[in-house]
Amino acid sequence: ILILTALLAFQSAAASEFDETKALADQGNVDAQYNLGIMYDNGRGVPENDSEAVKWFRKAADQGDAKSQYNLGIMYRNGRGVPKNDSEAVKWYRKAADQGFANAQSKLGFMYGTGKGVPENSIRAYVWFSMAKTQGATGAASNIDILKPQMTPQQIADGQALAAKCYESNYKDCD
Repeated sequence: ILILTALLAFQSAAASEFDETKALADQGNVDAQYNLGIMYDNGRGVPENDSEAVKWFRKAADQGDAKSQYNLGIMYRNGRGVPKNDSEAVKWYRKAADQGFANAQSKLGFMYGTGKGVPENSIRAYVWFSMAKTQGATGAASNIDILKPQMTPQQIADGQALAAKCYESNYKDCD
């Protein structure tokens, strides 16, 4: 009975957290909208529901929240809660990358490097992996190491020049 009581108390606390978060999200609170997206994405306190996760990530993403933009990109990339759409994933990764969100910069580098959702472009891949690397994003340096042997010396130089311009402009001049 002690275990049952503890389980019921935990469920009640989770329901209370959900109710509070939902109320704030309904009022337009960006952090609450993001958190609600995470709750639905992971089934934390609510049944896992990818469509609901997308709904809440989109509300926060439309208000400029980089974490939500990144997560919305992942949902489109993997076809979770929405039809799989690499071009739409790139759109959301780019919005987050432009705000300096390192994981989105790394994903954007991958998309350019593989031609998923955008034309393959090793220079742009190099730029976005470099931006992620400057922020310590896991794997960005090794992605550059994988990419460089496939590039000409001129492409590497162009990528380095554009990366410097991108970094100095705070991600506003990266094309």
